[in-house]
Amino acid sequence: MSKFKVDIAGIDTNKLRVLSNDEMSELFTKFKNGDMEAKEEIVNGNLKLVLSLISKFRNKNLDMNDLFQVGCVGLIKAVENFDTSYGVMFSTYAVPLILGEVKRLVRSNTSVRIARSIRDTAYKILKFKEEYSNIYGVEPNHKTIARELGIEEYEIRDALESLQEPMSIFEPIYNDGGDTIYLLDQISDTKKNNSDKDMILAMNEALLKIKKREREILISRYIIGKTQSEIAEDLGVSQAQISRIETSAIKSMRKLME
Repeated sequence: MSKFKVDIAGIDTNKLRVLSNDEMSELFTKFKNGDMEAKEEIVNGNLKLVLSLISKFRNKNLDMNDLFQVGCVGLIKAVENFDTSYGVMFSTYAVPLILGEVKRLVRSNTSVRIARSIRDTAYKILKFKEEYSNIYGVEPNHKTIARELGIEEYEIRDALESLQEPMSIFEPIYNDGGDTIYLLDQISDTKKNNSDKDMILAMNEALLKIKKREREILISRYIIGKTQSEIAEDLGVSQAQISRIETSAIKSMRKLME
């Protein structure tokens, strides 16, 4: 098997050094005692980790040098904040931070914007899950995560979803050598019977009759695709309030459509 090689900013990645666990432990001890050369060695010894993570973005029409640079920013953050007393492998801690920086760059090239506070919560959740799994051998449930991090359970789902890469409706999902099938083809309304048309008309009429704030939130949630946290941030209210309004709006819609 050939070695993994990528041309990044003039670096021959085949020649990058990979540190052993003992070397990492020794270098972190030196770094925590103020040895900045040890920090540099740790960073250089984990560049292949960055390369392995950015390789999945090869076909996204993004500059690999840019991805590598922002990935290194995440790596440096991980080195600076890693606590060896947790007993967690450095790579386990570093991966979410590296991917976070990379995905931030990816999202900056799309129309999707994720609030920084939501991403920060997602990183805390991932870190806690790794630490908990290492101690107890199982992943914590949402109730445990919420209690330990001081957040609501519904925030966990939205935070973790914020790390998922958005998919274009023009993403090809199947090609057998003939016509390509795109995601848009699978989500478009291809049903033609009268009951479907009546349902759509009833929904449109009901949407016009509910309160303006309820209508705006339903459109933002189910047409634009925003999370409750994003809508809350846009409107300057709590996520719990958005959840209550959304629930009320759906109930109103159902009554109007009966």
